[in-house]
Amino acid sequence: MHQLTLTTKSSEETVKLGRMLGENLDGGEIIELASDLGSGKTTLVKGIAVGAGSRELVSSPSFTICNEYACSKFKIYHFDFYRLSDPGIVRRELEEVIGSRSSVIIIEWPEVVTNVLPNEHIVIQIKSPGVNSRRLTIKYTKDLKYITKGLK
Repeated sequence: MHQLTLTTKSSEETVKLGRMLGENLDGGEIIELASDLGSGKTTLVKGIAVGAGSRELVSSPSFTICNEYACSKFKIYHFDFYRLSDPGIVRRELEEVIGSRSSVIIIEWPEVVTNVLPNEHIVIQIKSPGVNSRRLTIKYTKDLKYITKGLK
């Protein structure tokens, strides 16, 4: 796995970083977000959706389990498994969109579905070293290196 670590100093910078990531997406990617509660996962997804061409309002799927956002080339499926100890039928929904070039999957709290995810996916670990700052470590395989284009 390769990795790139970046720091943002505000939620606006986190959205901007997300936008840059979203602009690099081709469709078919799976992004796992690893962090604590309140660390900026949804803020990052807001930027990713905008960068991918969505004009929809992004919100946390904590209670709905999955939100969908139409983008220019694909649809973003934003899953949040925080409240689930077993994915149940949502697992089947996730399996249906994995591998489709017409979808990008973003998963918060993926522990209950790790056995469903392919090895080729992106992991973004978010840490909160300060009140407004975020340290994002993007881990990816060689085939997914394009995701970091323009980030440094």
